[in-house]
Amino acid sequence: MTGPALSRLDALTSWNADWAGLRVAVLGLAATGFSVADTLAELRAEVLVVTETADEEHARLIPVIGASLLETPLSEAPRELVDFAPDVVVASPGFSPSHPVIAWAREAGIPLWGDIELAWRVRDKVVRPDGTPAEWILITGTNGKTTTTNLTASMLVAGGLRAAPCGNIGVPILDAVRDPAGFDVLVVELSSHQLWYLGLTDGPGAPVPLASVCLNLADDHLEWHGSAEAYRDAKAVVYRHTTTACVYSKADEATLRMVEEAEVTEGARAIGFDLGIPGPSDLGVVEGILADRAFVENRRTSAAEITTIDALRERDLAAPHMVRNILAAAALSLSAGIAHAAVRDALAGFSPDPHRIQVVGRSGGITWIDDSKATNPHAAVASLTAHPGAIWIVGGLFKGVDIGALVADHGARTKAAIVIGADRAPVRDAFARHAPGVPLYEVDDAQTEDVMARAVELADAVARSGDVVLLAPAAASFDQFRTYGERGDRFARAVADRIEKGSAHGDGEDAGAH
Repeated sequence: MTGPALSRLDALTSWNADWAGLRVAVLGLAATGFSVADTLAELRAEVLVVTETADEEHARLIPVIGASLLETPLSEAPRELVDFAPDVVVASPGFSPSHPVIAWAREAGIPLWGDIELAWRVRDKVVRPDGTPAEWILITGTNGKTTTTNLTASMLVAGGLRAAPCGNIGVPILDAVRDPAGFDVLVVELSSHQLWYLGLTDGPGAPVPLASVCLNLADDHLEWHGSAEAYRDAKAVVYRHTTTACVYSKADEATLRMVEEAEVTEGARAIGFDLGIPGPSDLGVVEGILADRAFVENRRTSAAEITTIDALRERDLAAPHMVRNILAAAALSLSAGIAHAAVRDALAGFSPDPHRIQVVGRSGGITWIDDSKATNPHAAVASLTAHPGAIWIVGGLFKGVDIGALVADHGARTKAAIVIGADRAPVRDAFARHAPGVPLYEVDDAQTEDVMARAVELADAVARSGDVVLLAPAAASFDQFRTYGERGDRFARAVADRIEKGSAHGDGEDAGAH
């Protein structure tokens, strides 16, 4: 697409621009897709929502907001979509680069946006008292995104700013942009899928964030991106055009390379964090003190105390992965100009995310821990490292990621493994190669509805006083559960039921390993 059509899109950089009559195809109708359709309808664009399935409430509301809905199989671009001849396609992040409709749009030369690009273009719907829209802070990484997003927003609020977490965290960014209350800062969690779409444009729709971070990088979503390189390249988009602080992990060289290669705004600084002693422009840990040498007046000769490991331990925030998240969030929030005292105040009232190394039961000397949020092997490392010798509940959908390295590093130190999910064969094979002496138990597909009850039963039969039973699946949940949250909730309920029945005492019968 060239000429007047593209020129018009280039001019659409404000809520107050002329969006009327723009023909937009919106792909998908979950929370993100509906927020896109609702926004565009309010802007008086001509909107066609295309989806394979829609829940009843969203389907009912689409004509109410003034859009049209097409529910149809999407093994190819449907004729109705082709005839609609959209000026632009806005895709929900579930649509992969290889999806037939995405391939059609690219071959036809139709511009492809995601919800993040649209939100950046209309970010001035509600402005601050000085007439400017909210600043954006962007957060991605294979693991720790949601915790760091919530931490950063909490620190900004404690510093007196109006801030909101949004994006991949569950609140669509377009809902935050249109909130009439308005914000000083939007803290935007971004998935690799959203970043892939953002990487398709470097024009007026490309965000210019105040600060950005990729917390870490490990193979994930390879079936969506097609390769580890494509996944890495998508993550790297987070740093593009950053104006103030590019925050990276000193323990993950890949994130430093992303910063070094990024096209940032002149004057942006690279801010490192890790659990070691910080150098100038870094945040780190010195003799149990979280210290900042990046946002102090003389960072070569002085440092500021953020908090202490002892203080974090009192809040169950002292695990190494959590300390890293805190340091990253502190760097992001301090880049917005808040004081160190505000960071401490936020931490004093912060609670860890559910399903992230969360104790859900103790009985008979056995501790039951829910780390259902460990949806890939890299995410499971933190809890397995913290609890060597645990009885490990593992499995689900591995999304093209190899679990062999995780089992090689941690499997032999586990007391037993309870294997759940659709992709059990890779787990069996990995244990056979790397930890053949560890007892292995399986919950087969016949128990899908009661998978957690059966997993807890098997773990209880093995456990003895002093043991930890750890749900750290290292895999996605969609084979048996709607979300990782439902997986964790079912685990917690199964543990509670077991304890209530008096069975979780650690002296059960032989579970029958194989």
